[in-house]
Amino acid sequence: MKAVLKQVLGVNVAKDELVVTLGRMFDDLSLELYAYKVFKNKESEFCALVQWVEKLTKEDLPVHYVMEATGVYHQKFAFYLFDKGCQLSIVLPNKISNYIRTLEIKTTTDKTCSEAIAQFGLERKLDLWQRPHRIYKYLQQLTRERDQIVSERAMVKNQLHAETHEAEPNEKSLVRLKERIEFLNKQEKEIKKDITSAIARDHNIKSQISEITTITGIGALSAIVILAETNGFELIRSKKQLTSYAGLDVKKKQSGTSIKGKPRISKRGNKSLRKAMHFPALTAVRHDENFRSLYARIVAKHGIKMKAYTAVQRKLLEMVYVIFKSKAPYDKEYELKKNRVQKQIA
Repeated sequence: MKAVLKQVLGVNVAKDELVVTLGRMFDDLSLELYAYKVFKNKESEFCALVQWVEKLTKEDLPVHYVMEATGVYHQKFAFYLFDKGCQLSIVLPNKISNYIRTLEIKTTTDKTCSEAIAQFGLERKLDLWQRPHRIYKYLQQLTRERDQIVSERAMVKNQLHAETHEAEPNEKSLVRLKERIEFLNKQEKEIKKDITSAIARDHNIKSQISEITTITGIGALSAIVILAETNGFELIRSKKQLTSYAGLDVKKKQSGTSIKGKPRISKRGNKSLRKAMHFPALTAVRHDENFRSLYARIVAKHGIKMKAYTAVQRKLLEMVYVIFKSKAPYDKEYELKKNRVQKQIA
């Protein structure tokens, strides 16, 4: 009889359901997906799910729970498992999507996705998930709320502009639009105050923001958004993985001589993180020679300004990751010093 080496529960998370598949790896490295069930995605069902898993698995071998990060819908179950001391890994969605493409799956359903997640967990050695720091989650809530308010205010201002320039503007409509703008301004100030208070209470994140903002173009708010959206780079292991998580990685479709697609960024990633890099890139190009030369080089090669700005966004985000990990301030002269050393060695 074959011995079991590894037990994994693949969890496909939806807003209302948890679609799960149990799998195991034997000592001959063969895999078996042997149980499937659907549970409601609510706290009252979590206990029943864990009990179902315990009935169908070996007691002397821990079960590794694997799920993908699905918006906010996976968080309650993840927190429950962590508090219960279960082994849990949360995988970035693009990793699962890329893995599924390698399998011979013709029809994609919740069941096939949970099976793929279970198989992925059995084949890979995954890092265990740690509960996010409360400060990062709190800041993410605040920065996303502020972003919604800024977007809404821009829309109301456009409405006000249109109403003002009508032939016969409605005075009451103008008053209401102006009052709404004032209200949104007030809410934004309150959120900024909450963000400032939260950072003032946490010396660690205050130090992180101070180091990151040494990078040209990265202001305090941009640094906060980056830290909040990446949970302090908790799931990030490399610069390449970070750009993929933000959706700033380049995708290209080319085959033979007939198919030559233009390279584009995937945009399959964290929209908030990608949006936060827009204005820092504009500032960095204006005020930092390193980023300006990168921008000029790409414009000269391709003639597309937006493509050059995207490259600067990607470089800035990678720089933030490097500064965060090294805990050293940004040095504008680093590349120049590096070139001097290489010339001296040569």
